[in-house]
Amino acid sequence: MQRTDDDHFAMNRAGWDARVDAHMASRFYDVPGFLAGATSLREIELAEVGDVAGKRLLHLQCHFGLDTLSWARRGAHCTGVDLSPVAIDRARGLAAQAGLTAEFVCSNVLDYRAEPPGSFDIVFTSYGAVCWLPDLTRWARVVADSRAPGGRFHRVE
Repeated sequence: MQRTDDDHFAMNRAGWDARVDAHMASRFYDVPGFLAGATSLREIELAEVGDVAGKRLLHLQCHFGLDTLSWARRGAHCTGVDLSPVAIDRARGLAAQAGLTAEFVCSNVLDYRAEPPGSFDIVFTSYGAVCWLPDLTRWARVVADSRAPGGRFHRVE
């Protein structure tokens, strides 16, 4: 029996739903450090993306929003997208705990459509995000359609 993209994403979503709370509790993600003011971003993305103050930033495959909220803390107007409703729920809760503003959208990234199209100055994705995707061409279309004229895409791996 051949699996469909729907099967692929259903299995993927279930796996990420199951991981979220363990990740939030792990020392690797260091949620307490983040809530105390630390950033989850590494030097490479900070240097390459640069100043985000006042910019509209779309974070594709944001998991539970730690990096999205780190960008928001640096002044970006952020939207994070993830397929896991559990992760999106935790991201919204983390934003409230941290006193930060960001929009979180639960969507299969391949189905996400920026409203209006081309509304983001920066489209960002990071470590381990693209290996889960069955169709990089569709994903690249989402990236391209989300960028504002003169906007940029940043992927760190």
